[in-house]
Amino acid sequence: MHHLSHPLLPRASGLSPFRGIARSSHSCRRCSALPRRAALPSVPTVFWVAQMGVGMKLLARVRRRLVPLLRRHRMALLTAPAVAALLLVFWSAAYGGDAQGVPPYKDPKNDVEVRVKDLLARMTLAEKIGQMTQIERLVASPQVLKDYYIGSLLSGGGSVPRKQATAAEWMAMISDFQKACLSTRLGIPMIYGIDAVHGHNNVYGATIFPHNVGLGATRDPNLVKRIGAATALEVRATGIQYAFAPCIAVCRDPRWGRCYESYSEDHRIVQSMTELIPGLQGDVPQNFTSGMPFAAGKNKVAACAKHFVGDGGTQNGINENNTIIDRDGLMSIHMPAYLDALRKGVSTVMISYSSWNGLKMHANHDLITRFLKGRLNFQGFTISDWEGIDRITSPPGANYSYSVQASILAGIDMIMVPNNYQDFITILTGHVNSGLIPMSRIDDAVTRILRVKFTMGLFENPMPDPSLADQLGKQEHRDLAREAVRKSLVLLKNGKPGDAPLLPLPKKAAKILVAGSHADNLGYQCGGWTIEWQGDTGRITVGTTILDAVKAAVDPSTTVVFAENPDADFVKNGGFSYAIVAVGEHPYTETKGDSLNLTIPDPGPSTVQTVCGAVRCATVLISGRPVVIQPFLGAMDALVAAWLPGTEGQGITDVLFGDYGFTGKLPRTWFKSVDQLPMNYGDKKYDPLFPLGFGLTTQGKGY
Repeated sequence: MHHLSHPLLPRASGLSPFRGIARSSHSCRRCSALPRRAALPSVPTVFWVAQMGVGMKLLARVRRRLVPLLRRHRMALLTAPAVAALLLVFWSAAYGGDAQGVPPYKDPKNDVEVRVKDLLARMTLAEKIGQMTQIERLVASPQVLKDYYIGSLLSGGGSVPRKQATAAEWMAMISDFQKACLSTRLGIPMIYGIDAVHGHNNVYGATIFPHNVGLGATRDPNLVKRIGAATALEVRATGIQYAFAPCIAVCRDPRWGRCYESYSEDHRIVQSMTELIPGLQGDVPQNFTSGMPFAAGKNKVAACAKHFVGDGGTQNGINENNTIIDRDGLMSIHMPAYLDALRKGVSTVMISYSSWNGLKMHANHDLITRFLKGRLNFQGFTISDWEGIDRITSPPGANYSYSVQASILAGIDMIMVPNNYQDFITILTGHVNSGLIPMSRIDDAVTRILRVKFTMGLFENPMPDPSLADQLGKQEHRDLAREAVRKSLVLLKNGKPGDAPLLPLPKKAAKILVAGSHADNLGYQCGGWTIEWQGDTGRITVGTTILDAVKAAVDPSTTVVFAENPDADFVKNGGFSYAIVAVGEHPYTETKGDSLNLTIPDPGPSTVQTVCGAVRCATVLISGRPVVIQPFLGAMDALVAAWLPGTEGQGITDVLFGDYGFTGKLPRTWFKSVDQLPMNYGDKKYDPLFPLGFGLTTQGKGY
């Protein structure tokens, strides 16, 4: 197809501005002999064209170029109407056929694909590579965004405008960045991403929902969809339009430090929980084509299925390691949830740090391009993980030029650089100019990025909406999180042999003991990916601890005593009717959570032994995965797996005190010993302490 150009558009190198219409092979002597003046358009024709909306300034420029061209090629038989038609062609190229001077890509009435094609054709290589570049807010500035045409920013874990920043402060930051992007030549808005993996967890005051492992225990996809919708509103409350969620890993070994980000070891449970995607993005329309990106407007966000693929199957559960499995195993265990995600219109897919049979996923052309984009027809954009391309080599960054080449050729469209953007841009530009990476690969990447931006309405609504600020930490969202906590709790034990069940506990008692390191620690209760990347300890955000919840739940006449790690005499002589002991894992994220022993830290086990050895006790276990409990299981009267419940501790007491019944089912096999790992439901050698799907029930009071 010929390239049409004019004085207001960038010219392709080496092309005539009239290529494709100016080359006339007509050169008969009769026409050559005609007076040259006959080839010029008449004055009435010029005015007729001008009256069609063509600006006189543009018309003059076109005429200045057209007249010598017509003379040069002796196009003497051109009539005035024909020249007028030519001028209309140039007018159309200049203004996209719009009388008001709006290019097709800026017209929301046009089809998305028309807009993408039009915008792509106007872009320089620098503008294209800018769209493929995602940088951390800490290295961004309005000038950087303008100079490098940056297409995306993100906040890593704990990266905030300031500690305890308000929704308004987040919006102000986003607005400043967005204004810079909109001020560039083509005005392409940036998309801002954040790890909103259990609510808007980077942001102070946001509702923190249970981590995915707890949601897997609910077996309630509709609940997860509602959580997605609430999360989208809270993310938009800060002006952000893109959530790096859901994680649809199928964790096959609890020694993996990201196992709590996985809904289950069973891919069918993970598949059902992809309902988070329509919660975040909105429901796709009827007759939707699987693989196309979708997002339903300014109250929704673009979602991200991650980490493609096999991240939950690494050897010994080592983070970012090697998943050793044949293709049938990969396709039957780790791939199915991606098919569900694509059917639900997921906008983006994040590539995994891990390898499949020794090949880094960030360099896997077969799975990213041939399978995901080709076989599955994914039309959104793929994105690397944080410094994911650096880790193609060992050690990371050892050959960054190769990493750029391998990742882009593998089919990754947007690179989460996130800091060293100048080197990335320089190297990628060089690879394209040298022919190492074809322009077709760049155009494919940018087409996908623009498709997502147009589809989600980012060009029409690029700026934060201040009216959404009150959605952050909204009471309705906290009530939803409380419901999720209730439904996520799995009752593993209720009463010693020969004894009556301990749960539900009576609200009215003379004196009760609340003990344990996790009873009054909101940070521990929320786990990793909360306020800070690795999580934190203490009252790190707005929420209700287990101790707070107990005090609110019991009868006013009941005395509540809190002792984090009491000694045996204190418990024996305290006159307590019963005790609630909350212990578990400390927060962790990614590699720092990898564990070969899966024991809970001291003094957790000794607190359980001390308290439960002296008084009837219900133990609430706060953990991101099954942990070693068999040595002290016998001492407990009741045991509740509460996972990482988030900010709404009252969801725990709702069930402990019987307002609601226990309904949660194990999303994972609970091992007896780590020596059995990996051990998953369906294995030939399957001898668990508690099997997948186990969970005792109690009757609630019908609330």
